[in-house]
Amino acid sequence: MTLIVLLGCAAIALALAMAGAWALQRATRNAGWVDAVWSGATGLVGAACALAPVAGPIDARQLIVATLAALWSARLAWHIAQRTAGGAPEDARYAEFRRDWGAAFESRLFWFLMIQAAAAWVLVLSITLAAHRPGPLRPADALAIAVLAASVAGEAIADAQLRAFRRAGSGGICDRGLWGWSRHPNYFFEFLAWCAYPIFAIDLSGHGLAALAGPAMMFWLLRYVSGVPPLEKSMLARRGDAFRAYQQRVSAFVPLPPSKVS
Repeated sequence: MTLIVLLGCAAIALALAMAGAWALQRATRNAGWVDAVWSGATGLVGAACALAPVAGPIDARQLIVATLAALWSARLAWHIAQRTAGGAPEDARYAEFRRDWGAAFESRLFWFLMIQAAAAWVLVLSITLAAHRPGPLRPADALAIAVLAASVAGEAIADAQLRAFRRAGSGGICDRGLWGWSRHPNYFFEFLAWCAYPIFAIDLSGHGLAALAGPAMMFWLLRYVSGVPPLEKSMLARRGDAFRAYQQRVSAFVPLPPSKVS
């Protein structure tokens, strides 16, 4: 099987998965399930592409990349599924779409999810190029493993801190732990995870440069499109001046020491 055929099959699988996500949210009336399906499908398809026998028997790098992609996917999909099944309000993005699109919500959401499938394909491309880089393992592979492990741990810690804050029922804005250094530490560590795959993929000859598309797209989506902007719009509507003060103190994305506001 060639990489082109493999990536074509991946595109079809991702489109089918997101069509299934559309049917699931329609049945449950909660589009929060979409993100769980997207996370699971991206990791599953990415791991399958990593393990595909493109140039001979499966090697150590393919096994490592596939395992890391699967672990990332399982943690994130399980976290989102638990939150959604636990009765959390529908994600602010989808709730806004539901209000703005009105009667056209279902049809417009379907095509929106096909765009999400295309975005997932770009990420799967990064995973595939990382797994199928020719040659033995290198010190750079150890660095890539460390980056991805740190990102998964960081995102898990951020999620746990936010859950603990909500369980405490103190209200207000969570500015404890990582949330005192970044307004969206979970998004930052999600982006960081995708930086691991170009480290796996790229060598001094320039092989694998296309793997940079994954983290570049993830940064753009999280920081400027579907991550930070809609969530902060929702928080400003609900928390007003308290959230504006939080914006002045704390970095939007990259964790940095909080500013002292006079």
